[in-house]
Amino acid sequence: MRNLRSMEPANLTAVVLHSDVAENVGKDEQDVLAQVELVSQVLDEMQYEVRVLPFSLNLAKVTAKLQEIKPAFVFNLVETVDGSGRLIHTAPALLDHLGVVYSGAPTEAVFLTSNKTLAKKILTATGILTPMWFDAAELIRKEASPQGVYVIKSVWEHASVGLDEHSVIHITNRHDLLEAMQSRRQALGGSCFAEAFIDGREFNLSLLADDRGTPTALPPAEIRFDAFPEGKQRVVGYRAKWEADSFEYVNTPRCFDFTAEDAPLLKKLQEIATECWRIFSLRGYARVDFRVDRTGTPWVLEINTNPCISPDAGFVAAAQRAGLSYRDMVESIIEDSRSSRELPISAREPV
Repeated sequence: MRNLRSMEPANLTAVVLHSDVAENVGKDEQDVLAQVELVSQVLDEMQYEVRVLPFSLNLAKVTAKLQEIKPAFVFNLVETVDGSGRLIHTAPALLDHLGVVYSGAPTEAVFLTSNKTLAKKILTATGILTPMWFDAAELIRKEASPQGVYVIKSVWEHASVGLDEHSVIHITNRHDLLEAMQSRRQALGGSCFAEAFIDGREFNLSLLADDRGTPTALPPAEIRFDAFPEGKQRVVGYRAKWEADSFEYVNTPRCFDFTAEDAPLLKKLQEIATECWRIFSLRGYARVDFRVDRTGTPWVLEINTNPCISPDAGFVAAAQRAGLSYRDMVESIIEDSRSSRELPISAREPV
């Protein structure tokens, strides 16, 4: 357990900032409310005065509320803005503008990683393997001739929005791929890309900053597809994450137990994930998702800044596997947000 500066004085106010959840939205958006409740409970135990604040496109209203509260820091749980992942970076951007200390990744990292194709360009430029991809503009401009198996994904939305086994398609020409992307575009938040499908194993590698702000790799997790029948595409789609009564949800268990043969692979995943932290200047906590092909080669699918920390989330499961309580995890995230600003919280200028 850390001896946090946040414990002195004990009358500081913390804001839990979260996506403004509209009525009748999907379970992926509703999930943030469970995170708000748990984080608020931990902060209350740490003797903070906790204020919960929804984040919306009315930036003037959010700004006025933060200036009224004058929080010691903000725990940032904003995952979408006005229901869109495209605007996720506006929350840390506003907090930077106001000079407020906040948890998790900084604005630049949130933007660069939330745009999946931009993140893939950076990964490729730095020598980290990520599956080949095309967006519609690139297909039209370069007149590429893709062939093979591709998965159609959203550029901006996370939580596997719009992703299922039918997103995996066999392509023989550019026209068919463009047509497939166009037909799925609206369901994927208005912008999508085609990524070469890696037929193999899927892993999540969670990272949590230590006392020095250095990323510590939590126990790797593999998503297993053992019960999937032959011919059913092995993807962790929306049903696998959010529909508890579905075949996909029940039959994609998270596994932390590995044989000795997997040790070199797991070490490699940890090294790559840590390098991603460095490349994107991450902070607090993060999760890197991988596919590993039949030759044992890891491919980075995406990097999740501020990953989900609801009770059944993969990040929380990895922290628990490492022997950390939920409070331990939250304290680590808070402390790294502080130390990165190199200023004791009690010495900060008010908002």
